[in-house]
Amino acid sequence: MCVKSQFCFDRKGATLYHARPMQKVKLPHSVEPTKSAMKRSDYRGVIVSKDMERLSEAVVRCNDYVDAEVQFEKDAQGLTVFHGHLATQVTLICQRCNGELDYPVEAEFCFTPVQGEEQESDDIIPEAYEPVEVNDHGEVSLLQIFEDELLLSLPIVPLHAESECTVKQDDMSFGKIEPEQERQNPFAVLKELKRDQE
Repeated sequence: MCVKSQFCFDRKGATLYHARPMQKVKLPHSVEPTKSAMKRSDYRGVIVSKDMERLSEAVVRCNDYVDAEVQFEKDAQGLTVFHGHLATQVTLICQRCNGELDYPVEAEFCFTPVQGEEQESDDIIPEAYEPVEVNDHGEVSLLQIFEDELLLSLPIVPLHAESECTVKQDDMSFGKIEPEQERQNPFAVLKELKRDQE
């Protein structure tokens, strides 16, 4: 919204108006990280979640879009680095009550591209960077990297908070495990025989 002012960004002395909401900019599925780092590219936009097949299979539902921010740059060592943040919301199944559970998924990442397996074990890569292999064209798949990061951020055992779960602590039953009977040592008989011979 613009207030009438000589400092109005689009024209002098403008009256009030309503701006259109910003469009969601779709990020490219693949990029050349080295070229992007030289330009100090900074992407802010979305990836369509239906393009992430493995994520779709791992959850009940996923928001239509994954919000993504990624910055490309050269670090002090001259290494190409890209880092950023991902956020979306998914629906999972609570393993306690079998009800649906809305779960916000967020992930931070920091990668450096490498060429071939030899450079992955190179000592010059700092521990803070995760190596990611580029293809023959020097590109990395942002789609695959982002999907991997989101999958790693899912809980191993999804559970509602106890206060929100339909199955309360009192409703849960726990079985009692009978102690395992001691098995006779098969060599005990031999030990007895040896003792008798002495």
